[in-house]
Amino acid sequence: MSDQVTLTINETKVTVPATFTVLEAARAAGIHIPTLCFLKDINEVGACRVCLVEVEGARNLVASCVQPVHDGMKVKTHTQKVREARRSTVSLILSTHDQDCLSCARNQNCELQTLAADLGIRETSYENGNDKKAVDDSSWSVLRDPNKCILCGRCVSVCKNVQGIGILDFVNRGHNTTVEPAFGLGLKDVPCISCGQCVVNCPVAALKEKDNIDEVWAAIEDKEKHVIFQTAPAVRAALGEEFGFAMGTPVTGKMAAAIKRLGADKVYDTNFTADVTIMEEGYELLNRINNAGVLPMITSCSPGWVSYCEYFYPELLPNLSSCKSPQQMLGALAKSYYAKEKGLDPKNIYVVSVMPCVAKKSEAKREELLEDVDVVITTRELARMIKSAGIQFDQLQDEDFDADLLGETTGAAVIFGITGGVMEAAVRTVADVLEGKDLDLLEFTALRGVDGIKEASVEVAGNTYNLAVAHGTANAKKLMEMIQNKEKDYHFIEIMGCSGGCVNGGGQPYVPAFDKLGVDVRSQRAKALYTEDESAPLRKSHQNPQVKKLYDDFLGEPNSHLAHELLHTHYHQRQKFNLGE
Repeated sequence: MSDQVTLTINETKVTVPATFTVLEAARAAGIHIPTLCFLKDINEVGACRVCLVEVEGARNLVASCVQPVHDGMKVKTHTQKVREARRSTVSLILSTHDQDCLSCARNQNCELQTLAADLGIRETSYENGNDKKAVDDSSWSVLRDPNKCILCGRCVSVCKNVQGIGILDFVNRGHNTTVEPAFGLGLKDVPCISCGQCVVNCPVAALKEKDNIDEVWAAIEDKEKHVIFQTAPAVRAALGEEFGFAMGTPVTGKMAAAIKRLGADKVYDTNFTADVTIMEEGYELLNRINNAGVLPMITSCSPGWVSYCEYFYPELLPNLSSCKSPQQMLGALAKSYYAKEKGLDPKNIYVVSVMPCVAKKSEAKREELLEDVDVVITTRELARMIKSAGIQFDQLQDEDFDADLLGETTGAAVIFGITGGVMEAAVRTVADVLEGKDLDLLEFTALRGVDGIKEASVEVAGNTYNLAVAHGTANAKKLMEMIQNKEKDYHFIEIMGCSGGCVNGGGQPYVPAFDKLGVDVRSQRAKALYTEDESAPLRKSHQNPQVKKLYDDFLGEPNSHLAHELLHTHYHQRQKFNLGE
């Protein structure tokens, strides 16, 4: 059997792999077929019927997203029959959907709205008989509005198939069908890890991040507040998409300039405390290895992963590094070290985190971390603030982050935003410490890429250290089970809650599902961070002069008593379902 087939789409001959669907073949030929429920390799069920096409010889219209190609197939994508079927389908969907588009968070960035406009639908003749349903705002991170849900199933499949959790599912039948957590509970009462993958994959605004923009504006307007912004490395890799830049374009300088124009007193790069994290985490690892501590040690930078471990693998909590995430570390240092050096009252310092992750909102609200960060906004929220302030982002001249005290960073820190990046950064430092000299080890290709689980061994100072990297909690589950079953013997493990790491976090710009067909968003955005690492004058965290000064003048040494007090935390087992009394 040939690996290639030739079919005709709209009178154009197309030769594609035999494994393609009609949708993929059309995409390869530059022919657009609209979709709604479709997510490549995740939700390929043909449920919404928006991608219908005519296939010669078929009795009915077929869903192109699940229809395999075959040699000699003849397809038409926009006949009158097809157009009328799509219009009817979308009109029915609109009839049960809140149509408050002007005030909706997804206005002008909604796949359903775009689809209706493309199909020329200005009104629907179907009557909306749905009762208004309660909005679930119980989570610190995610708001669920069932009145906007179109039952596409994308959130269900992402949570179940990519994250391996499955807290959302279809409930009831027919006209009464909804998507919601088990037992009718709110998101805070089920094992939701707030990763936001449901949010970033929802085509409408049935799931969205909790909006904290008003809190940020209020702090900026408050003359008593000294407002410090920090931005995570992955934000610079995606923010430009909100302003028309190509995916994977780093906009670091424009981002810093824009935030200064919003009214921030200081704008720092979270990369500074990513470097600090490597110092604390690296020495913690060495201490565990040298003193028969709990191994393998597992990174704790990803709050989604930490929550997952607390829910599903509490017996492995001792394996987690006790380090706070870089976000929380910067907040803690801003209100201690920075406040001391600047002669400021910590109570007047207000820390705003700009993160690619909605789980960071919940992390900042953890009882043991409440004093560090005051508010978290996502990449999308920052973009909305910039637009509402009338700042012409694409016309800004690049500016630097503030350089004092918490300002210098390294290339090792910037790759924290990519799966494998934390591990790679840690190895650069730990290897130098063990060998007692500056090694040429900088890039570890075995730790790069988007394979679900990556393994590597590093020989340093006469010893071999086994490493592993996983991203997405379904892959984390596989790795945890291998450890529990003693199938693998590792020293150090990095886990990120989102597939691809922070560059693909739940707070990053929306990418329509059709645009993801044939494009790996994770790899495209990762290029921006690898490029910035390669061009950095310093590429190892322990070489950061301001980090050295922090330890010399304030903390003493990595893992000191003060470092533990400010930069480390603890974890606890979580109840999977809060059913009340």
